[in-house]
Parts: sequence; structure tokens; C-alpha cells
Amino acid sequence: MTTTQTFGELDHPSRLLMGPGPINVHPRVLRAMSVQLLGQFDPEFTGYMNETMALYRQVFQTQNRWTFLIDGTSRAAIEAALVSVLAPGDDVVVVNAGRFGLLLSEIAQRCDAKVTTVEGEWGKVVDPQAVEDAVKRVRPRLVACVHGDTSTTMAQPIAAIGEICQRYDALLYVDATATIGGMSTPVDAWRADIVTGGLQKCLGGPSGSGPITISDRAAEHINGRKHVEAGIATAGSVAGNGRRIASNYFDLAMIMDYWSDKRLNHHTEAASMLYAARECARVVLEEGLQARFARHAQAGAAVVAGVEAMGLSVYGDKAHKMTNVTAVVIPPGVDGDRVRARMRTDFEIEIGTAFGPLAGKVWRIGAMGVNARKHAVLTTLAALEAVLRGEGYGFTAGAGVDAALGVFS
Repeated sequence: MTTTQTFGELDHPSRLLMGPGPINVHPRVLRAMSVQLLGQFDPEFTGYMNETMALYRQVFQTQNRWTFLIDGTSRAAIEAALVSVLAPGDDVVVVNAGRFGLLLSEIAQRCDAKVTTVEGEWGKVVDPQAVEDAVKRVRPRLVACVHGDTSTTMAQPIAAIGEICQRYDALLYVDATATIGGMSTPVDAWRADIVTGGLQKCLGGPSGSGPITISDRAAEHINGRKHVEAGIATAGSVAGNGRRIASNYFDLAMIMDYWSDKRLNHHTEAASMLYAARECARVVLEEGLQARFARHAQAGAAVVAGVEAMGLSVYGDKAHKMTNVTAVVIPPGVDGDRVRARMRTDFEIEIGTAFGPLAGKVWRIGAMGVNARKHAVLTTLAALEAVLRGEGYGFTAGAGVDAALGVFS
């Protein structure tokens, strides 16, 4: 006879999530997620959809009509963008100086696109001239890049790449997962064609919804590959020409029909995630974009000042560092994993590890959303100080907290 095992109710400690994401969810967003569901075509619900589009136009700093949500994590939005633009044989230039540049290349290869990478050193940004040289040589349909790559904590300047794409008639895709809501992502000023984000970092929400904005130019191209309307194959559109979008779930042309006045059925909208995304944007805009960017910049500067006062080094080119995530070089003789474990077990604080060339070499400390505040930064630095002293790493006790306090004051 088998015994039914139901496990226990979820009841874990409330941790302070100070890694590169996810972070602690804003209380207002948690409350929004508990609101009762509505049907996906209920007029009140489609009204919420329209409100969400209007809110994210402001967050993305764009006039793009096509600004909405992809149901899935931020990677779902990335994949929807690339799968919907790239057909087999298309040329794409990928700007790669970190783990998430590699991800863009991997997804583009799955689209059977011809990928040309512009390689940069981890810890630095890519020279726009190298991007232009590749674009001039390849003449790609798309240039794809990451704004803030949390694997290296570098923020790639985008405006120069947008100008290059305009001159060479290439579409520009930007992954702004780690920066939207914490650093400026001025989509129209960048002249970017598709930009995607995620809720779980600076927007202060849960992972599971990917905001996206699409220019008219990109939407025209995507709709040119459209092959299904109301469940019926469009005459002459399709079969065998290799141009149709390979995915159904990530087919932006079909998703746009759902988010349009047509309200054509594509999927059952993730209502609770829409509520979360809507509230995330409301919180951001009520604070004000410039005030929010300044708060994240101050919190990040306090983290830098604190760790440097402890005698630790900040990884990478500080001139192009993300404001919201800091990579700290693990000093010789210190067990980085043990420090992270003690931070969690002794203080209920999570900081990040790293991967690729930086595995075991740096910790990553994030200050994002509700955690980009004085008390969260000071608590994290105080805990790190205590753990490092326990590990035998010597420095003046209190130096990190005092330095961070100086930034906040």
C-alpha cells in the first residue's frame, strides 16, 4: 500500500536577496498577485491589458504601440524576439562580452541564422567601432546585444549601436532584463527595434513575465512572416518558403493579434503575472524614473564604497559598470562558497556566485528594486564583514558599513 505524501506548507525564512536576481518582491506586487482571476476576454481584464501596455511604454521610454508582455521568464521574451525576427539563413551580428551574449548566439543558432559575433573581453564593453566593422561586412538583418550583463556586471553603451543599425538598415534587439527599472532604458533614444525585460530584478517582481516593446519597423517585418490567422493558414504565406516563424508559443505576430483590438485567441494569459507586471510598472512610475535611477545608482555606489573600504576589489571596468550589480573579487585564501553559505545560514542573506571564466573568482552583490535602499545595503555589508572576519580576512571592523553610510549621507 502506497502512502500519500503531501509534504509541508511552504514556510521558509524570509531571506534578503542581494544577489544578481531574483530579488525580494515589492509587497504591493505580492498583493496584486493575490487578486482573483478573470477570463482572458473579460472586458475588465482586457482593460488591464491595455493599461499594462500604456504603463510599460513609459517604463521603456517609448511611443511604440506594440508594448506588452510575454508569458514566461525574461528568457521567454528574449527567445520570442529572436525566433520571430530570424529566419533560416538570416545574418545576425551578436555583441558578446559575457554569458548572456553567448545566450543570444545560442538562440540565434537554433533559428538556423548565420551568426557573426563581435567578441569583447569579460569585464569590459565592446567597442562600437568593432560592431560597425562587423555590420558593414555582414549587412545583417539583426544586431543583438545585452544592455546590462549580470555575469560581468558591465553595461554596454547602446546609443552608438542604434545609430550604426540605422545607417546600415539593420534591426536592433536589446536584452534589458537586468537594467529595466533601475538604469535608464530609453528605447526610442537608442533607436532600438525590440527591447525585452524581466520583472525579477530592478522592477521588483517575480520571475515569470517578460515585458517587450517592438518598433513599427520590426513589427512590419514580423507580420511579414505571419502564417496563421484565426487558426487558418494564410494563403500563399508559407509552406516551404522557410520564412515562417518556427514557434507557435513565441510567435510575436500571433501574440500581437491577441494584444490588439482583434483579441484573437493565442494563449490563456497568465492573469496573476499580468497583475504583477502591471503593479511593478505602477510602483516604478509613481516613484519617478529619474528618482528611481538615482536611488539604484546611490545604492550601487554604497556597495562599491563598502567593499573597497574592506580592502576588497571591484571587478571590471568601473567606467561601464552596472549601477545595480557589483562583482567583488574574492580575496586569496578565502573560500567564496563558504562565505556565501554563512551569509545565508547565519544572516539569511543571499549574495551571488559567478560562472564561466569568473566561476569561483567573484561574488555578485545586487542592490535592486526594494533592496536598493540603505538598510538592505548596510545589513548586507555588516554581515559580509562579520563572515569575512570569521574566515580570517583582516580589515578594520566597521570600515565597510561606515564607507557606505558616507555615500548615503
